Amino acid sequence: MVIRFDVFVSHWVYYLLVPVDLPPWFSSMSIALKSSVNLDIKSAEKVPKSVLPMICFRDGSLPLPDVSSTSLEVALSNRSFDGIQVLQNMEQCYPVPRNMTMKLTNEQISARVLYFGLFNGVGPTRTQSKMIVRNRAYSFTANISVEGCTTSTMQGQYCNQTIELLSCARSGNSSGNGSVSGFFNQSMVLCRNNFETSCHGDGEMKIYSLEILRITESLTISVQNLRLRPLDSIGNSSRIYLMCFARYGAMPLATLHDYSGDLNQSPLVIRFPKVGQWYISILALHLAKEIGGALSNVSKVCYSLEVQELECPLGKAGPNCSSERYMLQTVLRKYSTPFESYYLPDGGDVISDALNFHLEPLLSNYSVGGLDTWTYFLLDVPRGAAGGNLHVRLMSDRKMNYEIYARNGGLPSLINWDYYYVNKTSSSGDSVFFVLYNSSDEKVDFYILYVKEGIWNIALRHLNSTGDISDGQTTMSISLERCPKRCSYHGACKSALDTSGLTLYSFCACDRNHGGFDCSIEIVSHQGHIWQSIALIASNAAAVFPAFWALRQKAFAEWVVYTVSGISSGLYHACDVGTWCVLSFGVLQFMDFWLSFMAVVSTFIYLTTIDEVFKRAIHTAVAILTALMAITKATRSSNIILVMGIGAFGLLLGWLIEFSTKYRSLSCSMGLCLNRLERWPSREWLQNLVNTVMKRFRWGFVLAGFIALAMAAISWNLESSQSYWIWHSVWHVAIYSSSFFFLCSKVKTINSGNRTPTDANYQLTQQDSLSQGA
Repeated sequence: MVIRFDVFVSHWVYYLLVPVDLPPWFSSMSIALKSSVNLDIKSAEKVPKSVLPMICFRDGSLPLPDVSSTSLEVALSNRSFDGIQVLQNMEQCYPVPRNMTMKLTNEQISARVLYFGLFNGVGPTRTQSKMIVRNRAYSFTANISVEGCTTSTMQGQYCNQTIELLSCARSGNSSGNGSVSGFFNQSMVLCRNNFETSCHGDGEMKIYSLEILRITESLTISVQNLRLRPLDSIGNSSRIYLMCFARYGAMPLATLHDYSGDLNQSPLVIRFPKVGQWYISILALHLAKEIGGALSNVSKVCYSLEVQELECPLGKAGPNCSSERYMLQTVLRKYSTPFESYYLPDGGDVISDALNFHLEPLLSNYSVGGLDTWTYFLLDVPRGAAGGNLHVRLMSDRKMNYEIYARNGGLPSLINWDYYYVNKTSSSGDSVFFVLYNSSDEKVDFYILYVKEGIWNIALRHLNSTGDISDGQTTMSISLERCPKRCSYHGACKSALDTSGLTLYSFCACDRNHGGFDCSIEIVSHQGHIWQSIALIASNAAAVFPAFWALRQKAFAEWVVYTVSGISSGLYHACDVGTWCVLSFGVLQFMDFWLSFMAVVSTFIYLTTIDEVFKRAIHTAVAILTALMAITKATRSSNIILVMGIGAFGLLLGWLIEFSTKYRSLSCSMGLCLNRLERWPSREWLQNLVNTVMKRFRWGFVLAGFIALAMAAISWNLESSQSYWIWHSVWHVAIYSSSFFFLCSKVKTINSGNRTPTDANYQLTQQDSLSQGA
């Protein structure tokens, strides 16, 4: 399976979100990325994080680069793309290199959906709505290839590792009296291997696999009938190390595993294993060690592997199956996007129009010796909903004695959890995907961001106290939402699909004053917002200067263009900063850019002395062309060069029209033209042309115009998301001032019909008349 994409991207929440679905039979995955980013590690450390291109990895769900400042610091400290490093920091980000090649095998990463996202900058301003900021765009080309094995019994990087599937069968129940002091009925699934094939030598590893289908209390791995080969070998089986390595979803190694133990000493017990595929490897060591002065001749060790799955009956979970377990039902929200839903217990005490449910009637009441009780809630996050956020709330009318533990794929405990909450000072605050809001002794409110797909288990640990649980009333709410806290009411919740089109993810597009993944960070204060609004709107008053001069010179078309351009720019920025929108934002943006383009080109055309008929024809053509530019990608930086080019072309065209009109009397026969060319006073004509150009413009104003134009170009390049308001205000003043200076630089020319003796054409005509008279 090969995935290839070529993309040209600019600033957005996500450049690109790419899921790679790794099937159980995959052997390796290779990623080759080429980009136009020209940064090394040293230069990347100097680039502001808000514009630093990043690539982020995460397994099972979408990456999120800027929730925690820790991820930003780690991003720059990671200086390589080694596969093991990426695996162990799967929720981290890295600066995008020019070239990146990475290969991961099924011994390094489990079969799952791996997401990676490309970002143009991280930090709070990533989601802040920008006024027109020219962020650099980058191009990316990536090849993602996934190789797999043809059979499920042969795996490994080169598909040369034999996997023995354990045969499992339900062996019956472990029953008790079901009372408070005893055990509840437990069912057991027993898995064994083939004894005849379970022999291997010193340092040889054998790998087994089994699949856990239901929530399991424990997984016990042990060996039976341990024997040495040959049968008459010298040695003691108790001195042999029979190491066991267990791992969820991937091939276990001696250096990379989830659990390990010496099965020759005691069984390996895994508490609350995750549902799914497990791999177990057995490694025999020290078979030929020296014992009693003689070297052991043990060549192989044989055994029978036995794996026991202890399952609780329906509705029970936890140690000895003594706790209550509820499978929550999914209730879709009305009039919402797909996957937005609430989770409610089946037949539970539901309140508040199916939003919350009472907690006390559902709590486990089993306790021995004052031990704390656990209650488990199971819910399913469907495929394609990895871009949502799991919202958990508890509210009580008294101080709560609850701890919350959440885990994907298995039951949580004090030592096995993905996220937890104990109190305001003790929680999963170091995780970038756990966000706590406004919690107190009577309220718990947190989000698990971009929650992974599959079965989630949320456990409530009720701390044992002298008070009865009926003394207070606690309500609980669990929901799958699009954007956390509804973007804090400072932005809009947007939705998009990943490149596969199978996962819908949501993100906040914040307003001008806020940022962060939930728009909760104030980037611009209210007072600062007022000053920014005043600067951006009032700076357009500089359009009065070129408009006044155009009106004074009776250039009514230019006067209309400058006046309307300044007004439309002021109205557009008033809407852009959130002050007031007289029309829709799109219409105002189009009017602003279109009239700004027209104002620049009109300045060039004004410098010519052609008839009004020709000027209006050029204005009409320019109006159509600039309108097309403004309605399609108006904010691209290349438009500045394009508009200047159109203006220069209009000026050149005007001069050509002026030249052809002024010298049309030179049209003649070939012989007469040759006679004139022989007598053409080229040096005197060139000198008169230079004098005419020098007298046509006031060069002090021309110099001032170019200085103002240079200021506009500098302010354009200095604009950033933080300083946009100040430099764009300077841009307004500078660009309108340059137009004013260029308008003032033009000297009103003498009518072409009243030529003076200094005019080259006039002198040439006089010479022709004299020659004809002679």
